[in-house]
Amino acid sequence: MKQFIDFIPLILFFIVYKLEPRIVELAGQSFTFGGIFSATAVLILASLLVYGALFLIQRRLEKGQWITLLACLVFGGMTLTFHSETFLKWKAPVVNWLFALGFAASHFIGDRPLIQRILGHAVSLPAPLWTRLNLAWVAFFVFSGCANLFVAFTFHEFWVDFKVFGSLGMTVLFLVGQGVFLARHMHEHGTDPAAKPKD
Repeated sequence: MKQFIDFIPLILFFIVYKLEPRIVELAGQSFTFGGIFSATAVLILASLLVYGALFLIQRRLEKGQWITLLACLVFGGMTLTFHSETFLKWKAPVVNWLFALGFAASHFIGDRPLIQRILGHAVSLPAPLWTRLNLAWVAFFVFSGCANLFVAFTFHEFWVDFKVFGSLGMTVLFLVGQGVFLARHMHEHGTDPAAKPKD
C-alpha cells in the first residue's frame, strides 16, 4: 500500500503533463497549465500534500518517503529553476539507486537485512532466504533505475508514460513475484498449527 501511495503525485503529474498547454488567470497573474513545467509544479505540490498528510497521521515518515520527497523537491525545483526537464529525468534513477544502496548496505550495517527489518514482524524465514530476498530488492531497484534512465534519454516522447505506468507495472510484477516467493517458503518453513506431533 505504501508503494502505491508514492504513485499518487506521479499520476497527477501525468494528467497535467498530458493536458494541452493553456493560459490560466489566477489572482491577477497568468500561468501556463499543461505540459512538463506545470506538471512538475503539481508533482511538487502533490508530494508535499501527500507526505505532509502522512506525517500528520503517522507522526513520522519512513526513510524511503523522506528520500522520495526530498528528491522531488530537489530535482523538481531544479527543473523549474533552470527550465530544463533534464533534471527531472534524473529523479527516478537516482531515487531507485539510493534505495538499492540502502538495501545493499544493510548486509554490512546492522544485524539484519533491510527487508527483514521491514517484514520480519509479519513473516518468519531462515536467514539465507532473507538475504536472497534482500538481494532481489537490490537488483530490482538497480534495474528500475537503469530502465528509467534509458527510456528518459532514449525515447523522449515516451519517458513520462514509462515514468508513471512502466514503473508502476514493474513494481506490481515484482511485488507479485515476491508474494509468490514468500508464500512458497512460508509454507515450506512454517508450522501448521493443526498438525499433530509425530510419536
